Amino acid sequence: MTVENKLSAPKRRTRAEVQKLVAEFVSSGMRRSEFCRSRGLSFGTLNRHLKKRRWKRKSRAASAASRLVPVDLAARKSPTQHEPSCGLAVVLPGGRRIEVHPDFDVNTFERLVGALERA
Repeated sequence: MTVENKLSAPKRRTRAEVQKLVAEFVSSGMRRSEFCRSRGLSFGTLNRHLKKRRWKRKSRAASAASRLVPVDLAARKSPTQHEPSCGLAVVLPGGRRIEVHPDFDVNTFERLVGALERA
């Protein structure tokens, strides 16, 4: 008596199907292992696509941050005015403002820029 084991390769999902599953996982609130078991999805496949998603999001944010923006130069105030001024001011969307005074500490500024780039 011969027993034939028919092994079939798992069905390959399309990119759209995997993206839909990843989006479903993100909104599900389930643990990865639970979600994979319930959908018949390999744990490694889910992790790989989640990693790609994070990488794409980071690269988009980095490219958006590296774009050039128009700058308006303000007229220089006369030295007789006693209003404190800064050496450089950057006004971000949403009203946030970064100012660097003429006597700023270079090391502190470099640490600030480094922290902002990591965030």
